[in-house]
Amino acid sequence: MTTIASGTDTLTRDALAVLQPGFTGTSAPSWLLRRLGEGLASVGLFGRNIATPAQVAALTAQLRAERDDVLVAIDEEGGDVTRLEVRTGSSFPGNHALGAVDDTALTEAVAHELGRRLAACGVNLNWAPSADINSNVDNPVIGVRSFGADTSLVARHTAAYVSGLQSAGVAACTKHFPGHGDTAVDSHHAMPRIDAELPVLESRELVPFRAAIEAGTRAVMSAHILVPALDPVHPATLSRRILTGLLREELGYDGLIVTDGMEMQAISATYGIERGSVLAIAAGADAICVGGGLSDEPTVLRLRDALVAAVRSGELPEERLADAAARVRALAAWTASTQTTPSTPSSALSSAGSAAGSDASTDVGLVAARRALKVTRGAHFAPVTEAPYVAAFTPVANIAVGDETPWGVAAELRRLLPGTETGSFTGERAGAEALAAAGSRRVVAVVRDAHRHTWMAEALDILLAARPDTVVVEMGVPQSPPRGALHIATHGAARVCGLAAAEAIAGA
Repeated sequence: MTTIASGTDTLTRDALAVLQPGFTGTSAPSWLLRRLGEGLASVGLFGRNIATPAQVAALTAQLRAERDDVLVAIDEEGGDVTRLEVRTGSSFPGNHALGAVDDTALTEAVAHELGRRLAACGVNLNWAPSADINSNVDNPVIGVRSFGADTSLVARHTAAYVSGLQSAGVAACTKHFPGHGDTAVDSHHAMPRIDAELPVLESRELVPFRAAIEAGTRAVMSAHILVPALDPVHPATLSRRILTGLLREELGYDGLIVTDGMEMQAISATYGIERGSVLAIAAGADAICVGGGLSDEPTVLRLRDALVAAVRSGELPEERLADAAARVRALAAWTASTQTTPSTPSSALSSAGSAAGSDASTDVGLVAARRALKVTRGAHFAPVTEAPYVAAFTPVANIAVGDETPWGVAAELRRLLPGTETGSFTGERAGAEALAAAGSRRVVAVVRDAHRHTWMAEALDILLAARPDTVVVEMGVPQSPPRGALHIATHGAARVCGLAAAEAIAGA
């Protein structure tokens, strides 16, 4: 059993217990192990902490040698947002691809297999799935992280994902409550605002969260968004009306409430992380996620001390902090008691496996990616039989995705059509530059959310006017009409989505 260091008082232990910090490096630093011994109950892993599955397993074993019930959390949505495969791209398509297939058994199977791999590495809390409805197609931060724009579709796939992930012994953390889909601002950079009226919120944004609660989600993550119909003053993460009044009391949710990253500008630039953390716990949050950008011991100590000081000043009720810490420990106890290697749901994988022609427990991600493709042949269609030139029109990646994860189809096409060349282009001259670089080669133009980037749409105009046999691959949300000799919508940019698209291009 975990032994708490002597001399650590109950208030300090509780303040440490509600923090979910990150750290740097691929092994646990001494300060982190020391704080685990003093009451810290959770640790967050990010791409910087991950090299190989074996290394992650050794890291989590190192953490558990200090505290056997530690919550090891990760932001592993699959699809565009991956940490376990941050340097190669995910073996699993993301939510938008799963929503495009609309087979809840497949979604459950994908989530289960992802959860099984996380559990094998010692990770027991996943900050996923996203239950946001992509009701604003210009949303800069959700997009393909959403199952789609249809409320009932998002609800049923959210529930399936929660069930699949938790059947592998990994706690799901459904996000971003009360719904981040109808925003035009990324909360990593500023405070988004949703001006929908209460009846719209109840019939749209809240429906997938109700489904997740019914499916037994062990955690829910709050959003740093202002929703005046619910609380005209405080963003959801800091709103007692939203976290306690709505989520706890009206929706009947009794699990862990986790904040989104407190270092995000929506909170840090308006309230500061110390003040924001105190307000979040007071509002009803149980765990403070911090560490995506702040990953050192001084940050942990600042937050611990801010919570302790708030209790001692009477600003934060001691019983509220104790309740939050108890919920963290309860989830830790659940993860410690779950079976981490159950069999995969046979009904879901038997149908998926027949499509793959191989063992579905390892290939279910590729099966889903293949099924998610929408392929449209244009008037100038001709098979691609020789090595093409892949022109990747590359937008700035949002922070949730990161810019270190590779995407596209070039690497996969190169294996199928040796000699394939590639280049990356951006800005108003992207089309002309790509055309010049391609020379006489057949062009495969790869875009990501072309509808959100004027320069990207103009680049396609230039390419298609000069080379109507161009193949277009849309790896974001497919909002524009199909264009090109062959148009492939992958509904996401995971590695397996690129592989499925490359197979379609090469006729495999």
